[in-house]
Amino acid sequence: MPISVTALSITPVKSTRLQEVDGIELGRTGVPDNRRFYIVDRRRHLINGKRLGELNAIVAQYAAPRLKLTFPDGAVVEDDVRLGEEVETKFFSVTDSGRLLEGPFSQALSDYAGQPLELVEARASAIDRGSMGVASLISRASLARLAQENGDHDIDWRRFRMLIEIDGVDAHEEDTWLGRATRIGGAVITWGGNVGRCLTTSRDPDTGEIDLPTLDMLRSYRGEIKSTEPLPFGINGGVVEEGKVQVGDVVELL
Repeated sequence: MPISVTALSITPVKSTRLQEVDGIELGRTGVPDNRRFYIVDRRRHLINGKRLGELNAIVAQYAAPRLKLTFPDGAVVEDDVRLGEEVETKFFSVTDSGRLLEGPFSQALSDYAGQPLELVEARASAIDRGSMGVASLISRASLARLAQENGDHDIDWRRFRMLIEIDGVDAHEEDTWLGRATRIGGAVITWGGNVGRCLTTSRDPDTGEIDLPTLDMLRSYRGEIKSTEPLPFGINGGVVEEGKVQVGDVVELL
């Protein structure tokens, strides 16, 4: 059975609901417009699903210059993206700069969350691990192995917020790709590290409610695995050759 791409997922606003797509253009800074925007609190520190799981319930759509946010009650906020002042933001342990969005978005997010929030456009993309981690990948076999810790109940792959899902390998075989490159469709990716897991994965990918003890499940059989990050599940890497990736594309280990 050839290794192939079975799903791709992106979102224009970091921490909002992932949406599956048929194809992506993968560049050295990631997928254009994927995580183009991110949300900060009054201190201008990043707000993500770990801190505010309700963001999972927001559906964000972007087709330049138009951004649309659909909230779980059906309310829609839509406007052209207009950039305001440049601000310094705290993105995990890194201080970075971005541009505040003018218009209705920040107020709508604040009303929804019950706290002051602002929507910011990233300088490149709001990817957690920078240019060396713009692509992330998990296999269906790894998801099936984790599901064994959940009584073999299916686990939605969007819970792990990965870019690429593949099939055709054994459980966690992708871990052996670290330090190597793969051609996926028209792109070549060098895999540099494991993706360590946090509380975000415990949240339902549609509602944001904590409903699955994924960290305990991973700890039960992956807690002592030697890895670049604790509780590893999936891998990430940098793009060395840009190109289009589509569902159904063959994955070739180089």
